[in-house]
Amino acid sequence: MACPRHHREVPRERAESSLAHTHRRRSRRARGRARPGNRQGQLVRPVRSPPRAHRAGAAAVWRPALPHEPLQRPDAADDRRARHQPVRLRPRLLIHTRPVTEPVPSLLVLIPAYNEEQRIEPVLRDYAEHFRRHYNGKFRLIVVLNGCRDNTLGVVERVALDFPEVSADNFPAPIGKGGALIEGLRLAPTADLIGYVDADGATPPHAFHELAKLCDGRRADCVVGSRWLRGAVLHQSQTWVRRFTSRCFHLIVESLFWMHIQDTQCPAKVMRREAAQKIHDSLRIADLAFDVNLLYSLKRAGFKVLEIPTEWTDKIGSKVTSSLFRVSLTMFLSVVRLRLIHSPFRPVLRWLRPLDAWIYCTLRAPVPLTSKEVAERKAASAQVATQGPAKPTTPGAGITS
Repeated sequence: MACPRHHREVPRERAESSLAHTHRRRSRRARGRARPGNRQGQLVRPVRSPPRAHRAGAAAVWRPALPHEPLQRPDAADDRRARHQPVRLRPRLLIHTRPVTEPVPSLLVLIPAYNEEQRIEPVLRDYAEHFRRHYNGKFRLIVVLNGCRDNTLGVVERVALDFPEVSADNFPAPIGKGGALIEGLRLAPTADLIGYVDADGATPPHAFHELAKLCDGRRADCVVGSRWLRGAVLHQSQTWVRRFTSRCFHLIVESLFWMHIQDTQCPAKVMRREAAQKIHDSLRIADLAFDVNLLYSLKRAGFKVLEIPTEWTDKIGSKVTSSLFRVSLTMFLSVVRLRLIHSPFRPVLRWLRPLDAWIYCTLRAPVPLTSKEVAERKAASAQVATQGPAKPTTPGAGITS
């Protein structure tokens, strides 16, 4: 038997033997095998899954035919032809149970507030209603009052009557926005995810929920909203002065820390419990530059920070706009001080401590925490992790439900 060109010739007897072997193998496959519920030589009749079942995760499984619907074998006259014809099989639908998913992590949202009596109530109600409807896990909203002189505490207590998930942590003395968040992060051991937003409602609840979803999916240890990335939705942008100072501050932070984050000051961040607990002792800045301290500590500790575009609205009545120069100067001094702390020049700061405190007091800004205060805060965090939040020792202080 001659083969195609450039191939050697195969003996005729060997070619015929190989062809006969192939026919016998196909014949045995067509007859079928003995299975439970299937007589010897009876053909198999699987059932084909519908396309919708495939999309739902079902699998096409080969099963023997039912006893009451066997396939009719061909007549003896056509037996030779039937041996060499393929058998059409029908897969039977078998729905696999999906694996048990992990429980939805608990979420803790911190809202620092300073004299927010006029604006905080609709924000609390919107957040509480949204997460009650769309979040299956346990969630809490804690308002950290930073030396409020108005009735912000009364407003929070009124909202808490309708939404038990809302509570307040009141500090009578001003401790700054960063100080309020540092105190709020002591509660990180009580939740799986912890985040914070501003009290003016610049970040809507659904946008903050997207950050929590990404952090829950373990794509990052901390998810940060950004107003400067492509895809961000700005319903009302800042004034050109605010935008100019914001970009200047970004250049300063990038030149000092090289974090490659476009918007460090966006008031919408969510992080995992492990990350918040590990970096809590390194948080010292109590003013508006707290976000830089937080992100730089996460980077130094080796945690992954993910920045995504978010939805944001510039609210009228911002306290930053009313005192822009003083706030900007305070933030500049804080980031320079943070850079010196993580440098060989750290011992010099001990001698400059009186001057440092005088500058912050002159600017009416919260003084950064000392090493003694950090040690006391660490002891308080250990108490929260083992026994839960401590009861307030001062009237009006502590967690109020």
